[in-house]
Amino acid sequence: MTSVLDPYATAPAPGRFLTGLNPLAKLAAPLPVIVLLVFVRDLATPLAFIALSYLLLLVGAPLGRMVWLLLGVALPAAALVIGLGMSLWADPAGVEHTVPLLSIGSWTLYSGAIQIGLATGLRLAAIFALALIAGLTTTGPDLVRSTVQQLRVPYRIGYTALAAFRFVPRFGFELEVIRQAHRVRGSHGGRGPFAAIARWWGYIVPLLAGAIRHAERVALAMDARAFGAYADRTERYIVPWRIRDTVFVFAFWVASAGILIAFFPWVLP
Repeated sequence: MTSVLDPYATAPAPGRFLTGLNPLAKLAAPLPVIVLLVFVRDLATPLAFIALSYLLLLVGAPLGRMVWLLLGVALPAAALVIGLGMSLWADPAGVEHTVPLLSIGSWTLYSGAIQIGLATGLRLAAIFALALIAGLTTTGPDLVRSTVQQLRVPYRIGYTALAAFRFVPRFGFELEVIRQAHRVRGSHGGRGPFAAIARWWGYIVPLLAGAIRHAERVALAMDARAFGAYADRTERYIVPWRIRDTVFVFAFWVASAGILIAFFPWVLP
């Protein structure tokens, strides 16, 4: 995506077209559908958008083993569990005209309740799958740069958020170093919840000290580079909006409109 190698950004996989798109295009394309899916009540529409999302991810995104497990196992299982759970909360008065499937005492589970629950689970799964189009193919630094360069978000806000975003992996590295040091010293050993609490309590002080030290260094570095002194700054990394970004957004909107018109999902069955 960026024209110069960014040492903090994950390198995009070659030949995967989604990684080459502007992050804002991957957010703008599914955003209207994500909003409209809140009001959908049928089963076919969320299934169609799940299929569309999977097709885009399989063709255009780099998929590792964890992503395959997420798409192939975790997401369908979550949709099924949520759907069955939500079917227990459906109002029996609204579905008592449908076929009764299970009766326990005075409580009856109707087929209409199952349909409503599964529709809710599929809606949530479709929204999550659509969000993965940008989530799996966009780096945080590129997203911040595109908001500054295309949406004209003030760079003081954007690049401060970028600096905070880069604290996360650094804190993870420092936490691992502290844990290794504690294991070498043999401090806070043992098993059980109290030993775990003692270990984590021992991590807090050195981790906070490292965080404060790193924050001071970042603040001094930003001050030395005259951060905030002028209204605009030159950009070292450019994240352009190309014609292919516009084509992707409009193609996605056309496909989404076709699905919504075909199923017209705002009428209860």
